[in-house]
Amino acid sequence: MIEKKLDRAITDFIWNVVEIHSQLEDIHTSWAGLLGITEPQWLILMAITELDQGRGVAGIDIANKLRVHPAFVTNQTKSLEKGGFLSRRPAADDARYVLMSLTAKATTEIEKLSKRKLALNSTMFNELDEKTLADLNAALATIAKNARLAARLLAIDAS
Repeated sequence: MIEKKLDRAITDFIWNVVEIHSQLEDIHTSWAGLLGITEPQWLILMAITELDQGRGVAGIDIANKLRVHPAFVTNQTKSLEKGGFLSRRPAADDARYVLMSLTAKATTEIEKLSKRKLALNSTMFNELDEKTLADLNAALATIAKNARLAARLLAIDAS
């Protein structure tokens, strides 16, 4: 009986994650639409915002953050550069790497959305305090780490 309850709890958790992922995709698509870009391009801008320490971000770091192929990042960032949302320049220490930074245009446009983002976050996380969120993030990080291991094990079994 305990095993059935645990299996039910895991199944419910997975479906909740699927639902949250779907809702976040819709939210990201809406944010992107306000800037006239695609949802993946929005995520790239958000990854750069998160990763940039003032010297730019390598495409491989963006790809790793978003868990996508580096060639996809290269393709999309060229479009974002044409749209004036980011600048690309060779790394000073290794010209094989291109470092990307948000432009003033991108920073301004994202800043314009900040109040709306705060309101949206307040709605999404209304009943959760900082400690609850910290505990939830710690648990999710553990699950993510274990999921990566499980995926590798499954891939080994499948081959």
